Amino acid sequence: MQLQHIPLDKLDVSACNMRNAKREPDVADILPSVRARGILQPLLVRPNGEPERFEIVAGRRRFFAAKAVAEEGGEVEPVPCAVMEPGDDADALEASLIENAARLDPDEMSQYETFARLTREGKSVAEIAETFGITEVMVKRRLALGNLMPRIRTAYRKGEIDAETVRHLTLASKAQQKDWLALFADPEQYAPRGFQLKQWLFGGQSIPTSAALFPVEDYPGQIVADLFGEDAYFADADLFWQKQNEAIAAKRDALLEAGWAEVVVLEPGQYFHSWEHEKTPKTKGGKVFIAVSHRGEVEVHEGWLSRKEVRRAAKKAASADADGDATEAATVARPEATKAMQNYLDLHRHAVVRLALVAHPGVALRLMVAHAVASSGHWQVEPEPQQAGSDAIAESVANSPAQQAFDAERQAVLALLDRPDYHHSVTQPGYDAYPTAVVFAKLLALFDDDVLRIAACVMAETMAAGSAVVEAVGNHLGVDAGQHWQPDDAFFDMIRDKAVLNAMLAEVAGKRCADANVAEKAKTQKKIIRDCLDGANGRAKVEGWLPGWLAFPVRAYTENGSLKTADEWARVRNLFDAA
Repeated sequence: MQLQHIPLDKLDVSACNMRNAKREPDVADILPSVRARGILQPLLVRPNGEPERFEIVAGRRRFFAAKAVAEEGGEVEPVPCAVMEPGDDADALEASLIENAARLDPDEMSQYETFARLTREGKSVAEIAETFGITEVMVKRRLALGNLMPRIRTAYRKGEIDAETVRHLTLASKAQQKDWLALFADPEQYAPRGFQLKQWLFGGQSIPTSAALFPVEDYPGQIVADLFGEDAYFADADLFWQKQNEAIAAKRDALLEAGWAEVVVLEPGQYFHSWEHEKTPKTKGGKVFIAVSHRGEVEVHEGWLSRKEVRRAAKKAASADADGDATEAATVARPEATKAMQNYLDLHRHAVVRLALVAHPGVALRLMVAHAVASSGHWQVEPEPQQAGSDAIAESVANSPAQQAFDAERQAVLALLDRPDYHHSVTQPGYDAYPTAVVFAKLLALFDDDVLRIAACVMAETMAAGSAVVEAVGNHLGVDAGQHWQPDDAFFDMIRDKAVLNAMLAEVAGKRCADANVAEKAKTQKKIIRDCLDGANGRAKVEGWLPGWLAFPVRAYTENGSLKTADEWARVRNLFDAA
């Protein structure tokens, strides 16, 4: 079935409807709900043979309640309908019987209780939506009612609070809900509702001292108390956030030292939805989520994994060796860098290493022999295609000093061989022996130094990007990528992991600055890094910064994630440490 919203004037009651009768039904019990909230549960309909018209198989009383609201002069939006495929009357009657026997309670709180029970039993949002014939968004909205305190849910069920107010309260912290309930219960006070409630929740900077994660006596600014001295507030919001972020960073570090696999600091206002996660102990890779409200309140949720991560971990554990470590198998490793960033790193590392290889023909010759013996990499022979995953990466690599310097060396080698640059490469495809003989005759007439120079260029051109070979050569030659690379827009645009970004901020501006901005948006932290590199906005200029991702040897920023570059170096590191 498909879910559609259909105007009332396009609907008629089907003769197959089990509640069909000549008299209109009594809708007094559901009419108040329809007036206040509209039709929540979709009607079951099917095409009736006329263009754009449908007949109601189940949901007759809801239809007449909506018509009553329209006749009263109320505005009635198109009705949600689950549209059946055209079929015979037996199918329609059966569907009507099923729908009326197992109808979803139209009360939103009852729906929440039903959906919450199903999620505890392992049902996903998509499965619940499919079961009841509603959208996934509607299921998530009902589950969000679980964020409300019981007194608010009770008041809503009694009709004392309207739907818009309840929706805004689902975004409020427990402390904000308590404050709102105190206003709601006091007949001499005004409890904001609707749009005014949203402004009350997010628009002000009145931060109570109870929100501080740090000792209040450590706050150097002014604290303002009300006339009765019952509540106190921080006068300087910016100073509060600096101290609060430092305390959040310290809390994060303490949790990591306590053995948690990962601590995720959510951006201010981003709520932690427990129904999208499952409780998972520390020993099985559970994470800690730190939620920070717009008013500075901090909630720590220990021992959770997203349902997707739990399914992946279970699948991984099931396929693990029977004698292996089940705990290790259950731990989910999240990539530290995105695929786009990994592509960016692979190509830039490849560019600086092969430029270094050009300057060491002896190493290149030995590497060429190794390729010939082992038939590995691109030894067919063909050049590394440098396939970029986006235009931004392609432009970044093309404009890099290492790439341009290598291109100049390649043109010089082509001149030595008297070969035109047909394919923008020294190595060119071909299956006939004659071109090989031509090159061989040319090489016989050249000095050894020129032959070694050509060999080094060919080896650099055919070295595979993103491979352990790049790591082996780069570390052996002690390549300094900072001589040929500077952070550009493409680099910053592709950083997604906030833990990585905060670690980079600590490298550039110091741990104190990084901790003070741990809960800031990624955009803000990137701006601070760039200000430090440019010496802008009053920050001291930092010279020669090279991220660990581009260093030789490579340095990862997180212990819990995975970085392909580090994995490639780990494969061959022992070979060179022993040497």
